[in-house]
Amino acid sequence: MSSTKDRYSIENTDYTVGQDNVQKWGFDVHNPVFGASAGLIILFLIALLVVDPATAKASLDGIKWQIIGSFDNLFMWSGNLFLIFCIGLALSPYGKIRIGGVEAKPEHSNLSWIAMLFAAGMGIGLMFWGVAEPVAYFTGWYETPLNVEPYSEEAVRVALGATMFHWGLHPWAIYAVVALAMAFFAFNKGLPLSIRSVFYPLLGDRTWGWFGHIIDILAVLATLFGLATSLGLGAQQAASGIGHVFGFETGLGLQLGVIAFVTSLAVVSVVRGIDGGVKVLSNTNLIVAFALLMFVILAGLAAALGSIPDTLIGYAENVIALSNPHGREDEAWMHGWTVFYWAWWISWSPCVGMFIARVSKGRTVREFITAVILIPTSITLIWMSAFGGIAIEQVINKVGELGESGLSDITLSLFYAYEAMPMSEILSVISIVLIMVFFITSSDSASLVVDSITSGGKVDAPVPQRIFWASIEGAIAAVLLWVGGTEAIQALQAGTISTGLPFTVILLVMCVSLVMGMRTEMQHHKLSYA
Repeated sequence: MSSTKDRYSIENTDYTVGQDNVQKWGFDVHNPVFGASAGLIILFLIALLVVDPATAKASLDGIKWQIIGSFDNLFMWSGNLFLIFCIGLALSPYGKIRIGGVEAKPEHSNLSWIAMLFAAGMGIGLMFWGVAEPVAYFTGWYETPLNVEPYSEEAVRVALGATMFHWGLHPWAIYAVVALAMAFFAFNKGLPLSIRSVFYPLLGDRTWGWFGHIIDILAVLATLFGLATSLGLGAQQAASGIGHVFGFETGLGLQLGVIAFVTSLAVVSVVRGIDGGVKVLSNTNLIVAFALLMFVILAGLAAALGSIPDTLIGYAENVIALSNPHGREDEAWMHGWTVFYWAWWISWSPCVGMFIARVSKGRTVREFITAVILIPTSITLIWMSAFGGIAIEQVINKVGELGESGLSDITLSLFYAYEAMPMSEILSVISIVLIMVFFITSSDSASLVVDSITSGGKVDAPVPQRIFWASIEGAIAAVLLWVGGTEAIQALQAGTISTGLPFTVILLVMCVSLVMGMRTEMQHHKLSYA
């Protein structure tokens, strides 16, 4: 295995990780990135207190919809290209490259690795949308995919297939591109674990200048604001569930209490690091989520098992049509759902991608792509089939609150579905706990990512720095709920979605740069990878 200095020389750079850092007050920060990111976040929090949330939401929504309407083709085709690119890499000779070098060994077991990447990637989203999204497509809550007739027999399969389309191969390919690029340049080339490092083959030492600073600052803001949005929406769902089960008032006080509780546990976990914090929670999450899934399947055996082939066939039959942005009769649905999702996954990709990169050393490129794309997609297929299939059956048969009222309250849709099942209160309590733990793992992974970016690409930041960013994440979510509730959260979400546009271009260039880097790796280790 080549030495660190050898790997630097391949890229013709003498830059060392953290060489521009400032150490003060227990922090170890890359000053331009840390200072600019922290300053912009403080300005944002001040603006929240001054600007009317409804006005901010209207303004940012306008920008978001203009971007979605004008660049829908770019988002859609980029999603397709990222998936094709990943498949091509896995099948090519580059698939033999091992992350970290030819002698690198995995640092985590396969089960722990899968648990961590899944919890960081989409775990909380499956809890929120597992019931709501299939029902929305089936009933035409906001248009229907491919203009299928709502409530029809065909709508069942199309609704499940379209849900799977949004949570399956395409989004995980987006994450895989970012994660693989960052892992490769950090562990094979010895460059900082940061977004900017990916562009060294194209920019040379200019990567360490202001162009790189801007990329990393954008990544920090997208990560923090994306997480704050998820925490805010999740706090509302958790509070709604607690109120539904225990009869508490689901107001601002309970929502802020949920955020304070989650943030305090996240701080403890992030201080303990990956092995003592995120890994333990992710493994726990996987066990609890599996137990919940099995119980739900058993409770609604016919609907759950019958929905798996419907979801798989609906996905396979419609994936081409759903991927094509041209000549769509369901353009309103495509813009409101697919393009929105693609922009969201892309804006969230620096966070998830970097976290996956950090825990993936020792895997081959082929193993990495196969696991990161196929395993979560398979788990999601079963999850969405079970929860979505049971929920749609309740709507068809008009069973329970969900069947009678439809999506009257998105935050309660999961708990309404439970009402028509045995042991509903136990299921609700388990789900609330699971939502909380998914919050903590999401906050942990985001904190570790922001720590790395703002410390110049170092893998382990000092404890005070970890506490700072974990606390900031909770503070942003709390302020959002306090000053404007749902409107403020939706305003920030619209702003985060807008960052998907520049990041789409960044990811496309990233693919080119990754191939250039892998070419030098194959040449340097020609005999080892033969």
